[in-house]
Amino acid sequence: MRGLLLCCLVALATSQNLRYDISLNPKRTYEYKYEGEVNFGLGKPNLAESGVRIICKATITGVSAQTFLLQVSELAFADYNGFADKNGYDFSPKVTKRIAAELAKPFMFEYARGHIGDIRAYAEISTAVVNIIRGILGFFQVTVKTTQTIYELEETGIHGKCQSNYAIEENEETKDWIITQVVDVTNCKEKAAMYRGMATAVVDKLSKERGESVISTVRYNYTIKPTTEGGLITRAHGLEQQHFSFFSVKDGTFKMQAMKNLVLLRVNDSSRASTYGPMESKGNIVYKFEDVDTNIPILKQDLNDPVPKAIELIKRLAEVNSGSIDNATTEDSIKVYQLLRVMPYEGLENMWKQLAENPKYRCWFLDSIVEIADVKILNFLETRFKAKDWTPTEAWQTILMAFHKLDVSPELVEIAKVFLKLPFSKSDTYLWQTVALSYGSLVNKYCVYYTPCPVTAVQPLLDMAIEALRSDNKEEMVVSLKALGNAGHPGSMKTIMRYLPGVAATPVDLPLQVQSAAVQAMRLITTRDPHRVQDVTLTMFLQKDLPSEVRMLAFRILFDTKPSMALVFTVTAHLQEEKDLQVASFAYSYLQGFASSRTPDNHYLSIASSFAVKILAPRFGRLSYYCSKAKHIDWFDNRWLAGISSEFFMLKNTSNIIPSEIMSKSKLHIIGRIIELLELGIRADGIKDLFGAGIPGFKGDFSMSDVMAIFSVLQKWETLENDKPILSVYSRITGQEWFFADMSKETLRNIITAFSPAAWKSSPLWAMIESLQRGTSWDYTRAFSTLETRYFQATTLGLPVEISKYYNSITAINFNAKVAVNPPPTESLGQLWNSEITLETDGFAGCTKDFWVFYGINTKLFQSGSELKIKNPYAFPWKLSAKINVPEKKFELDFPPSKEEIQLFSVRSDLYAVSRNIEEPDSAKITPIIPPSADPSDEVLKPNTWHPTSRMCYEWNIYGMGFCKEYELKRQYYYEEYPLYYFLGYSKMAFKIVPAQTIKPVDRIHFELDADPSKHPMSAHQLLKTLRRLSKEATQQINLSSHSATSRDSHHRHHNIFLENSTTEAVFNFKAFAISENQKPEGYDAVMCYTPEASIKNAQLIVSQVGANTNWKMCVDTSLDAEAKAHVRWGAECQTYDVSVKAAATYINGSKPELRGKVQWNRISENMAEIGKRIERYIPGMAFLYGFSQENERNPEQEVSATVVVAWTDSVDMKIKLPEKPSQGGSSECSSSSSGSRPDGSSS
Repeated sequence: MRGLLLCCLVALATSQNLRYDISLNPKRTYEYKYEGEVNFGLGKPNLAESGVRIICKATITGVSAQTFLLQVSELAFADYNGFADKNGYDFSPKVTKRIAAELAKPFMFEYARGHIGDIRAYAEISTAVVNIIRGILGFFQVTVKTTQTIYELEETGIHGKCQSNYAIEENEETKDWIITQVVDVTNCKEKAAMYRGMATAVVDKLSKERGESVISTVRYNYTIKPTTEGGLITRAHGLEQQHFSFFSVKDGTFKMQAMKNLVLLRVNDSSRASTYGPMESKGNIVYKFEDVDTNIPILKQDLNDPVPKAIELIKRLAEVNSGSIDNATTEDSIKVYQLLRVMPYEGLENMWKQLAENPKYRCWFLDSIVEIADVKILNFLETRFKAKDWTPTEAWQTILMAFHKLDVSPELVEIAKVFLKLPFSKSDTYLWQTVALSYGSLVNKYCVYYTPCPVTAVQPLLDMAIEALRSDNKEEMVVSLKALGNAGHPGSMKTIMRYLPGVAATPVDLPLQVQSAAVQAMRLITTRDPHRVQDVTLTMFLQKDLPSEVRMLAFRILFDTKPSMALVFTVTAHLQEEKDLQVASFAYSYLQGFASSRTPDNHYLSIASSFAVKILAPRFGRLSYYCSKAKHIDWFDNRWLAGISSEFFMLKNTSNIIPSEIMSKSKLHIIGRIIELLELGIRADGIKDLFGAGIPGFKGDFSMSDVMAIFSVLQKWETLENDKPILSVYSRITGQEWFFADMSKETLRNIITAFSPAAWKSSPLWAMIESLQRGTSWDYTRAFSTLETRYFQATTLGLPVEISKYYNSITAINFNAKVAVNPPPTESLGQLWNSEITLETDGFAGCTKDFWVFYGINTKLFQSGSELKIKNPYAFPWKLSAKINVPEKKFELDFPPSKEEIQLFSVRSDLYAVSRNIEEPDSAKITPIIPPSADPSDEVLKPNTWHPTSRMCYEWNIYGMGFCKEYELKRQYYYEEYPLYYFLGYSKMAFKIVPAQTIKPVDRIHFELDADPSKHPMSAHQLLKTLRRLSKEATQQINLSSHSATSRDSHHRHHNIFLENSTTEAVFNFKAFAISENQKPEGYDAVMCYTPEASIKNAQLIVSQVGANTNWKMCVDTSLDAEAKAHVRWGAECQTYDVSVKAAATYINGSKPELRGKVQWNRISENMAEIGKRIERYIPGMAFLYGFSQENERNPEQEVSATVVVAWTDSVDMKIKLPEKPSQGGSSECSSSSSGSRPDGSSS
């Protein structure tokens, strides 16, 4: 009895000392079984997926109270690729051996109170393997609170510093605790994630509020056994789910599912101390990224000894893509990029020595090295600049792309500064501009990743701007300001303000071109220091004594800062008092555009602008279109999370008819970012001054007298100022200016002199003609990586999930040409106007674009995921001969008929489940996500399967050629996955020229254009005679069939005038013949005639089919008087079918413009009738959708008419009459402030 009581007391005391907080006993050894698995797919049946699995035993032993060793053994690596009902995981012994070799060595980690500290390993252990260890140790990173059952906290884990939510339950039987931990990975504050290639894509926070394209969550379940030493993890399970879409995750996603399990096998007392060698710190539990630039996700290749492999690849690519594009090799250019990234700098120099002497190899090498993106490319460029062993053109093309691709760091920015001081940089104007602009772009990228951005990065450009101002060097002012504009550094505002009128502490008289560059230099600072930019631009805009162009540019930059409603209303109040109509028109039209904006970034600005427009409309709503304008239009779809916007700016002043500056730009809004696409601008300072306030003799009807009036003004270009550019242009891509140029008066003089007809052998045109007479050839091929954007994020397994987009293109243009000139010029180029020129040429022009989207695991050892692959080749080969007889205005073109199929354009895409590993790089597993059917009869189409195919061809048997369009789509769609399923599956579309069965053998196809048929009277006379005969017959037919006296009288008058007028002349004669040896040509012959009269203008066109047993013709008869008319007849002798069209523009009550149109027919072909019926059925539904009403009227059976009346400045009234349908009438808004129709529209 005493023994039983003693046992109970001991048990009670022990239970009171049980602890649940996680701990490890350094005197014990813990053996666990670990299993991690991740797979990628759509989570739908019958669709291919891929994945990897890692299984091992993990043994933890103590070193000290808070230091432990982790030993991994019995490792097995397997991958999965295929379909759930057919395939399983395949064990990979080679990859297992590769990973096990590193994992076999012990790892040391610090551990206290459920948190992992420093992780240590041998120096040779790769970061990729250490990350797998982090995935295992992540199970031990758990916070247990014994006083709460539900709690949340922010803690550090493998994903970074994230919010965790805990819930604790107790198993009543075992007293074990079941702990559930949920981590919100999407909103981590310090996330283990990384971007590449998206520095110029601005984050749109308001767009992210409407939806996400990537979301991630992790859930952990722990079973904790209490012991006197602390809580012991006996079992743990982790599940991470990530959803990714090109659009919103609400409407269909790719899916990643990562699972890991930990099961306690046994706990033993440590029998002996563990031994280990010297280790180094590998960081804490947070995932670390390694070699992301060299681990390209869309391929695996052996990277040992990269130099000879890269040389061999470049040579092969240069050879097989010379003369045409080998579509089977275009993807190999990505292999070259990867090899260049892993080789040392000495390897680049070695390649340069071996490839530089061959022009083709040299070009491929220089195009490829810009993808290196690290310090090696800067060192290589610096060596070339100092050695001067390349041309300035090669230099600026290479440095432009290299700086754009460079991965920035403080060290690389310091190295890049040297290019601003190298003498070779200033050896060429465009090279110097490119160096300065590219350095500015580099600073801009630097400031994206390093905040706050040190002013030392932009200091060289600030020094340039200050020195240019001090020395009054206008050219350097523009270069430095444009470079500062690319940099967008807030620290440059003080220097930029020294150039700005109205805000500079010491005003300087500067040309408008410089002032414009200074204002635009603030365009990227608008997102980094918007309030300071607002202060400066508002101050400038409100100063009415500043030039109109400067005030308008300031207004544009002001609105780039997304001003508040209060600031918009401040501007509106001042606009109500504005006297300068150019400024008022510019500001009001810009506000109109923002008022109708639908993109998320303009949400609040749109509301403010709509109120401003209502206030300003009574005064500025009817300003002329000849005033300055700023147009903004956009579209955005919340479901697609995508949109596009475009802006157009025209800046004028009251004293000039020609605009001072014209600019246009467009933006792409996609997955929470804004990407500026292309911006173009042109300044016309010299031309503006030349034309002044008006053009003498210009009437505005664009007649020949107007053309001569403009020409007479242009002839006075010699009066322009010598130091003012006649014309200036610039271009920006992704918001970065990469090119600008000025045309000076001297440049224009040299061009006019060089290409003057009086110029002789000093002219470049003469040199080109001589070269063509000898025979010339040109071969241009260029590989270009347009896009490489990548997003990396840690997973709970310690493997990186990656979302990447790659876009690469290869463009090839080559030709051979030889010219004969008879008689050849002997004294001046003007003699060419009296010569016959014959050209023989053949060649190829084409481009192949490869696009990939990868979503999956990508390490240096293996890859697994989903891959969308698109190939889009264009090809245009040619072989032809041309003859131009300049005195006779005759042009002839001959080319052989198509003997084989020519694919002009095609696009092919498919989505694959992919698995690759470095041990077997040539044995990748690539499975189409939709299973192919070996036998179509075996494939049972299910309701969610869509497989349309089509091939449509049109053949011209006369010419022995045809044109085909074909496509095939294969989809398995789910309505909850819209719109994602449109892109998932197999797609193929192609346009081809194909050989066709000919009526008789065709030797060549002959085109001939005679612009002076009067010199060949026989053909023109015969055609005119035929036309007159057919016109008489048409008149008789109209008399019999016309339904109204007005129609009959109109046609009588028209045809009688034509028949009686003896001044009818042939304008041109065109022939398209198939030529066969010793046989008459067949094809088509067309002649156009023109009859000028006092009050009416007539033109006639007759097309005749030439050949045996054919009388097909088409006759088109047009007249232009108070109304425009056209009568089209075709068929046998133009008598089978006919259609008449009329259109007229008038004013109702002298103020409201009205446009009336009418189509009548007597007989039309069945195809045209069917198309007309489809349109007739379509219009009423669309009219109803846009708010039109219906009226019951008796409409003519063979007539369609429409009337459009401009009812107000922002709307039109429209009425449409269709056969057998009620009339459709409505009022539709047409200004830029509205994109639809008012629902309360009424008929006109």
